[in-house]
Amino acid sequence: MAEEVKLLKTWSSPFGLRAFWILKLKGVQFDFIDEDLSNKSPLLLQSNPVYKKVPVLIHNGKPISESLVILEYVDETWKQNPLLPEDPYERARARFWAKFGDDKVLASIWNAFIKQGKEQEEAIGLAIETLKFLEEELKGKRFFGGEKIGLPDLALGWLANLIGVFEEVIGVKLIEKERFPLLSAWMQEFAEAPVIKESWPPHEKLVTKFRAIREPYVAAAAQPK
Repeated sequence: MAEEVKLLKTWSSPFGLRAFWILKLKGVQFDFIDEDLSNKSPLLLQSNPVYKKVPVLIHNGKPISESLVILEYVDETWKQNPLLPEDPYERARARFWAKFGDDKVLASIWNAFIKQGKEQEEAIGLAIETLKFLEEELKGKRFFGGEKIGLPDLALGWLANLIGVFEEVIGVKLIEKERFPLLSAWMQEFAEAPVIKESWPPHEKLVTKFRAIREPYVAAAAQPK
């Protein structure tokens, strides 16, 4: 009996891209639906009643939500092309960097993206300090997963795309090649990997979207206090 695999995502979500990437890297046959989050489908609401957000992976009728959870589920379910190492310590480290990406890297860069003036300067400084940990982790490595793309690369892969979008919108360079040579090289190589390269959302469309997202924060900062 053929397996039924369906992915609910949006065209622009970096979290949905993670799930898309791992399914492609594993060679899993699947269908995907790009949700309109302003008019969420009954399938999305039924599949993720707790958070009501994407991504959701539906495997033989069983829904799995949260992108990092989906990555591990797919890696455990389809054994080919493993993205987590066999060694328990190395697996733990891979999970650590994946979580660090969401908890620290994404949070700090988003803060720099939405802030204004002196608050933005401080936020950029904190983001740069956070990125230094990634630069250090890449020493002697081609990818965070070693010589091939691993789970932390998929978790951090949004950097290879959205950093450029954020930099264009705010007019500030966050990842300079001179300061982050290893991270810059990783971003370029990851972005050009065949499965990754063919799935990037249109750059200009992303710039338009995130400029619109940022506008209310800019307007709020301009209000007299």
